[in-house]
Amino acid sequence: MKHPVLSHAPGAAAILLFSFSIHAQQAGPAEDAPERIKSLGVVTVTGGQPTSLPTQIPTTIEGVTREEIDVRINATDSEDVLKYLPSLLVRKRYNGDYNHAVLSTRASGTGNSARSAVYADGILLSNYLGNGIANGTNYAPRWGMVSPEEVERVDVMYGPFSAAYPGNSAGAVVDYVTRMPTKLEAHVSAGYSSQPNNLYNTHQTFNSWQTSASLGSKTGDWSWWLSLNHSDNKGQPLTFATATQASRRTGGVSTPVTGYVPSLNTTNQPWYILGTGTQYHSIQDQAKLRLAYDFSPTLRATYTLGWWQNAGHARSQSYLAGPDGQPVYSGNINIQGRTYTLVPATFPLANDAQTHVMHGLSLKNSPRGTFDWEIAASMFDYLKDQQRAPTAALPWAATGGAGTLQDQNGTGWSTLAAKGTWRPGGMQGAHIVDFGIGHDRYKLAIAKSNVTGDWMSGNMNPQSLVSNVGGRTQTTSAWAQDTWRISSQWKTVLGMRWEDWQARDGYTATAASRQSYPGRSESHFSPKAALAYQWSSDTVLKASLGRAVRFPTVGELYGATNGGALSFINDPTLKPEKSWTGELSLEKDLGTGLARATLFHETTLDALYSQLIPNTTTSRVQNVDKMRTTGVELAYNGSNVFKNWGLRGVDMGGSLTYANSKTVADAAYPQAVGKWQPRVPRWRATAWTSYAPDDHWAFTVAARYSGKQFSNLDNSDVNASTYFGASRYFTVDLRVRYQIDRQWSASFGIDNANNYRYWNFHPYPQRTYTASLKWDL
Repeated sequence: MKHPVLSHAPGAAAILLFSFSIHAQQAGPAEDAPERIKSLGVVTVTGGQPTSLPTQIPTTIEGVTREEIDVRINATDSEDVLKYLPSLLVRKRYNGDYNHAVLSTRASGTGNSARSAVYADGILLSNYLGNGIANGTNYAPRWGMVSPEEVERVDVMYGPFSAAYPGNSAGAVVDYVTRMPTKLEAHVSAGYSSQPNNLYNTHQTFNSWQTSASLGSKTGDWSWWLSLNHSDNKGQPLTFATATQASRRTGGVSTPVTGYVPSLNTTNQPWYILGTGTQYHSIQDQAKLRLAYDFSPTLRATYTLGWWQNAGHARSQSYLAGPDGQPVYSGNINIQGRTYTLVPATFPLANDAQTHVMHGLSLKNSPRGTFDWEIAASMFDYLKDQQRAPTAALPWAATGGAGTLQDQNGTGWSTLAAKGTWRPGGMQGAHIVDFGIGHDRYKLAIAKSNVTGDWMSGNMNPQSLVSNVGGRTQTTSAWAQDTWRISSQWKTVLGMRWEDWQARDGYTATAASRQSYPGRSESHFSPKAALAYQWSSDTVLKASLGRAVRFPTVGELYGATNGGALSFINDPTLKPEKSWTGELSLEKDLGTGLARATLFHETTLDALYSQLIPNTTTSRVQNVDKMRTTGVELAYNGSNVFKNWGLRGVDMGGSLTYANSKTVADAAYPQAVGKWQPRVPRWRATAWTSYAPDDHWAFTVAARYSGKQFSNLDNSDVNASTYFGASRYFTVDLRVRYQIDRQWSASFGIDNANNYRYWNFHPYPQRTYTASLKWDL
């Protein structure tokens, strides 16, 4: 569905941002100063817990606090808090989306989750076992390990400009800081959302429930925090059974059917929508325990235990009805005199069962004098990760029968890091030297076999193997960077990161064969540099440059899959992708808000990209020789922007991004040269306005826009507003929050209030109503 505002959205967003700036300049300074104050490009965070991002580096950092989340955002999952930050998109398809909610940044699409780094309290949530959703297995960040209620703040650093982070930070580094109490506090909340969905022949409402409770305190040298979260989520259908009209044949015995929906695919070829697939009902539980002990005023030990469990059921529904009016799921069917065959995979079923455990331990010494240090370790373990599916066709498979079991037991990753900060001249010295070492390990193990007995409860039959893939990668790193305040107007940061990467123990196997792969290793240096100039007391110029090396993930190297709706061919010889990224920013404190204009550029050699092989259902990751992105980003964040006009309580913000992102060279696939990089839109924008007339009420209107984009390297998917397409969108979100008294608050919201239908391979949610009730001690 198109919307007439789309053609004017980029211009409208630019006018809106300009209007914000004018209002802010007319407003007075001082008492309503913004939360972030710019001085030589340094971000000073006031209020709440500080970010763990390297704020001494003069580069772009955007963020949102717990108070802002409560007022402005209908947040049912932790990734929702990112939705209005500049140039970011999380491909969340429904509440509780645990396997495909990957992150997109300025120059990286939603197929490149390994080009961003997501952390919570310093613990890695990004899943570098693979990239995106290339081989039918999910590699989205483990968002479920953080609930929205425990978020104190979240900050984003754009680009690979800190030597402290791996090459996966090419797009952005996201840092969640969760609550750690200083006194007794308790919180309880309950939320509900409802999505009436109308698409093709689906006309149904999908509802979700969520409850959470948390309790924490600090007594003497001990502080602790316990949070629990339970959600019951029903999402809209995500895949569809289709048949191209060109695949029809004549003759043969077939059943005449009705209920199919004529439509066009991404290349504008006629096809029929026969029914739905992968409509998830997921029940999830999450528990988090954080303990901290202060050995002294400057030495603290912290332990984090996270536990997440999911029971997901993916179901299908046929639109087809035979002459007797009963639904048709299998066999030969007749549509307008032509015959099509429904195979078992046409209407798939799957049952998922996961239990993941996360551990984090750190010891930090922060005397804020000459030398600070920290040692941290983390582990993420797939304690249980199974997917069951039938091999028979519906409707009989819904009650049992033959099937397969895919098991990822033993999969996971671990990290170990030590870092320090040396101030040769003390706190007031001109130099701050940061340095560290680290070691990360990743293990992938995916065994898929036929089961003995019922697919819903049978045991794996090792003598009837379907596929078995796995392997390991590890990276050892060392880094250092020097922040030098040259004068009151100039500051520079110079850094270097060294990474030694190894891949080993790779294998792929089927019932008939087994292939083992030799080990590999590579080492690379990644320099970083940044410079800030204090042009005036309220204006700063910043320039940053950094190299990032993103090594192939173990899933891309070894994670082949066979059969099913989508197959994936691995490539153990893939080269790492190497990016140079730069940005130039002008930031101005306008008294009641901060305005920023940023020019950015990225050139990536040997870009790792997964793409369907033409005319097949098989994907292969390939090295694309060269991709280049140049763009501009405008952003504004203002507080009480109309106070000088006699109207108080109005906060406003927004962003506008233009990205010219194209494939420059690709010897293996020349059709892609000169085409737009997949899933990176040319234009995107956000805008929001919140109004709090008193201490009780807060009203927010927010909008998001994304322009035209493609899913294929050759841009052959010209029809984006259909299944498999990646379409433009314009959505408007509403939120009302009421503070009933000191302890009780309630909110009501509508996401996608204009009910825009848009796609990113799968359909996004349509208009969704949300409501929540909270109690705080």
